[in-house]
Amino acid sequence: MTYEDITQMNNKELHANLREERMMLQKLRFNHAVSPIENPNKIRASKKVIARLLTEINRRRHETNVAEVAENTESEG
Repeated sequence: MTYEDITQMNNKELHANLREERMMLQKLRFNHAVSPIENPNKIRASKKVIARLLTEINRRRHETNVAEVAENTESEG
């Protein structure tokens, strides 16, 4: 999943995909602990997707907060 795909998702899709990726990472880690998985790079890729999703969620949260502060500042002045 590329960052461009992530930016086109709405907030519900972002949170759903984040939950799904975290579950998949947990399963990968468990399977790797029991017996070595064929491609351990899948764990790294999953962690990177989770980081991309969290980055986009935080970016949107920050944009919302900045917009609210700007509105409050304009209404006071």
